[in-house]
Amino acid sequence: MSDDRAAFKSWLEAYGKAWESRDAQAAAALYTENGTYRVTPFVEPMRGRKAIFEYWSNVARTEENVKFGCEILVASRELNIAKWSASFVIVPQGLKTKLDGIFVISLDEQGRCTSLREWWHKQQDLR
Repeated sequence: MSDDRAAFKSWLEAYGKAWESRDAQAAAALYTENGTYRVTPFVEPMRGRKAIFEYWSNVARTEENVKFGCEILVASRELNIAKWSASFVIVPQGLKTKLDGIFVISLDEQGRCTSLREWWHKQQDLR
């Protein structure tokens, strides 16, 4: 396994663990101090670890029973792409939610994210 692939795999595993454990601090720590996170192509990206922490704090309060999985499609110094899926329940509405998406990620030399862009599709049903 190349160093680039290993670094990306490690980052994705830490991301999934942070989401599943609803740990906003761990999620924010995956980004550089000035990292960006674009949740959908139609919104401005969150800029900086503090903004990303605030976003993930809301996620931690509103999602439970999170399951995350992913598959690396491309891993290189310049570009990292993964297909991912997640399922969770949005509280208090009790909406069973499934997401299927793509990440495009840039990592620095320490394996922290400098830029994340994602696209996803959502399916929801009441419990």
